[in-house]
Amino acid sequence: MNHRIIPLSAGLYLCAVPIGNARDVTLRTLDILASADVIAAEDTRTARKLMEIHGISIGDRPMVAYHDHSDQKVRDRIMGAVKDGKSVAYVSEAGTPLVADPGYKLTAAFREAELPLTAAPGASAVLTALTVSGLPSDAFYFVGFLPSTTTARCTALEGLRDVQATLVLYESPRRVSGLLGDLVQTLGGDRQVVICRELTKKFEEVLRGSAEELIGELEGRNLKGEVVVLIERGGATQLSEDDVAEALKTALKTMRIKDAATAVAGATGMARRDVYQLALSMKDDER
Repeated sequence: MNHRIIPLSAGLYLCAVPIGNARDVTLRTLDILASADVIAAEDTRTARKLMEIHGISIGDRPMVAYHDHSDQKVRDRIMGAVKDGKSVAYVSEAGTPLVADPGYKLTAAFREAELPLTAAPGASAVLTALTVSGLPSDAFYFVGFLPSTTTARCTALEGLRDVQATLVLYESPRRVSGLLGDLVQTLGGDRQVVICRELTKKFEEVLRGSAEELIGELEGRNLKGEVVVLIERGGATQLSEDDVAEALKTALKTMRIKDAATAVAGATGMARRDVYQLALSMKDDER
């Protein structure tokens, strides 16, 4: 058994669940699922399966479906349970609740009513993809899902052109090729892209290359499964070390090395570790 029954105070517990591999659940989430008075879930079937895998019985505890189409009545039911002194565990279908998943309106209602809530952190497709991508992780911008139509998607991408952070977004496998075409049109074919598919699952795949290269690599393929797309930060291919050094000289007049490196990395889009090393070498040259 990987769980134990623990006393839970009244409140809403936002529990992260695996994004694929069922072993990626935390012991704390298992404890909460075993102990909560009520289980609320985006998909009750998925929640039941996870609990069964880990030997957790639902018993006679109520399960409440809470998803994108749930209305105020469902929120009132969950809030009512907490008001009655009960603990409620909430899980999305996969990953961390609220991150491109239902739950925001529910937590907002809890905050407004000043009811207790907390989070049990864990698996997240955003962070998993960022970790394996090879793109700079010192600053990232989570986009969520882009519009599904070409015109709206191109407009959204144009607005992201100069963001000085690695872009992370979710996409339907059927639309990945269209997204890459729009990327070439709006941000240029040289922008580096990483496509992560079926993370933590048996057929996990990570594809890296420029937008144009990946269009060719995916030609004729029919992608399946959950997809995360990461896009190189704006201006990352146009950096001049001399420009970065000049910015560092100015920043170092009023800041410590670490603070100067953070500020310049954010302003230029260069990886913070690279800026920090450059700052150290500049300080050594001054000695």
